[in-house]
Order: sequence, then C-alpha cells, then structure tokens
Amino acid sequence: MPPDTPSWPRRGLYAITPDEPDSVRLLARVRPVLDAGPALLQYRNKRADSALRAEQASALLPLCRARGVLLIINDDWRLAATVGADGAHLGSDDGDLRQARKALGAAAIIGASCYDSIDRARLAADAGASYVAFGAFFPSLTKPGARRAHLPLLTASASLNLPQVAIGGITPSNAPSLIDAGADLIAVVGGLFDAPDPHAAALAYLACFKDHDA
Repeated sequence: MPPDTPSWPRRGLYAITPDEPDSVRLLARVRPVLDAGPALLQYRNKRADSALRAEQASALLPLCRARGVLLIINDDWRLAATVGADGAHLGSDDGDLRQARKALGAAAIIGASCYDSIDRARLAADAGASYVAFGAFFPSLTKPGARRAHLPLLTASASLNLPQVAIGGITPSNAPSLIDAGADLIAVVGGLFDAPDPHAAALAYLACFKDHDA
C-alpha cells in the first residue's frame, strides 16, 4: 500500500453483497449488516448488467457513508471511480492493478484476489495493492468451483506487510482458525445474507475477533 494511503479498518468483518436483482431489497438486506459495524462492504453482483450495477452501487454509497463503512466495488475500478466509492477489488480478469491505482489515486483501497498463490500476492503487493485476498479456504456455496487455499498460505504471506483477507465458506465456527493463522479480515457472503438474522450473524463473526484479541 502506498505510504500516503490514509488509515482504514484493516481488521474485522468484510461483508460482500449477494447477487440481488431488486435494488430496494438489496438495501433492506444490507442495512442490518451495516448496523453491526463491518470494516468494509463490497458491492458484488455477478448477474447484474452495467446499468443495474451503477444503480445499486450508487444507492449503497450513502447507506455506507451514514454508518461509517467503506464501500468497495467488485471487479470494476471504473465503476468505483464513477460512483465515488472508496476502492475496488480486482480478480485475475479485472484489469491491471497499477492502472487502477493510477486512476483511483493513492487514497483508494484496492484489493487483489490471490486465490491460492503466494506469487500472485507478491505481484499484487508490488503493483500497489492495499490488501491481498486468499481462498476459498472451505467449501463455498457462492463459488463452489473455487480453488482451495490452505492455512499456511496466510503465514507465508505475512511478510508482505499487507492486510490479509480470507474468503470461502467461512462460518463463526471456523473463522477463529483463519484469524489465528493471520487473517486480518474475514470476507463473507452467504454466511451473512443467507442467515435467518444477518445482523446477529455479523455480530457472531465480529465476536471471533474480539475473542481472539482479548
């Protein structure tokens, strides 16, 4: 991360939105999760067209601002720039990270999916990533075909001195093992938004950090 990037919540719950086609329903689903106090919210909707993505991202921004939660846009740094989000998350097919950093500026939070690869994490760090994300660590209903990552990867990548995000099938029961191994942020989709009470689910994930840091 560039030295002049301002501080941001580098530890805690990283909530990721579900593929929700109804914008009103999306906001209603996100609101209780935001009220629990995640570190970040990532807007992700793989099924939406560009118009709906712009509409939903724009609607989420004031909701996040009102609660002091930073908004990250999945896949599309140009959309992040257009709506004034706090940053973008880029996968392997989402463009050049250096280009995104140059366009969004030093203050933007730019994350990189590194899957199960420490080499990809090193390249992302060199390109100016704000954090590196690994996973799936456990079987995931959101991405059932995702590559599997393993706990030693978190230990190995600690030398990069970047926040480490763990994703993939994470529950409040298995999250502590990831935090113990070095995960700074726990990224969750289904465990939050498919839960009977998303607010309570978010608090359960956050409690894993409190218990670890106690």
